[in-house]
Amino acid sequence: MLTSALHASALTNAGVQRRSGYAPDTAESATPKAVPPVGLLGEEEPDWFEGMPGRQYRVALPPRLTLLNANQRLHHHKRAEITRVLRRAAWAASRAVPRLERVHIIGVLHPEDRQRRDPANWYPSFKACVDGLVDQGVLDDDDHTRVVGPDMRMGHVVEGARLVLHIRDLTPVGMPADLLK
Repeated sequence: MLTSALHASALTNAGVQRRSGYAPDTAESATPKAVPPVGLLGEEEPDWFEGMPGRQYRVALPPRLTLLNANQRLHHHKRAEITRVLRRAAWAASRAVPRLERVHIIGVLHPEDRQRRDPANWYPSFKACVDGLVDQGVLDDDDHTRVVGPDMRMGHVVEGARLVLHIRDLTPVGMPADLLK
C-alpha cells in the first residue's frame, strides 16, 4: 500500500463511503492510542509481560498494511515506500504513549491465516515501527542502551494481518532520568 493511498477518514470529501484505500474499520481505530495496562487486552491475546514490573503499553498498527519480509527481494524504491508507510503508521499509533527512557519491546505478528511462519522474518517491518516510535518522541533513539528487542512473536489470526508492539517501561520507578545514563 502506498502512502498516497492512506486516508484519514472512511468518507470522501463528498461524504460518500470510500471504495478503495485505507480507511479505519471503526471510529475507535480512527484515533490510535496506547492501551495501558496490557491486562485489558482481548481474551485471545496473552499478557506477554506477565509478572514483570513496569508500565505497559500496546501500539497496534492498522490492519492490511503491506509488510516487509526479510525473504523479499524488492527494488530499493519499493522497499523505501513500504518502510515509510510502516514508520508513519507506528508514529500515528503511538501518539498516546509517553516519553520513555528504556523499554523492552515485543513485536507480535497477527497473520490473516494459519500458515506456518517464522516471525523473525518480519524484522524489517518491526524495525520500521520502532523507528516510528523514535519519530514520535517515545524514545530518544533505538540503540541497545534504550531498547531491548524487538522480540518477534506470533499472535492469533486476525482479518487483514497486522503488527502490534507491546512495550514495557524498564525505567526504575523513582529514579531520576539523569542518573540512568
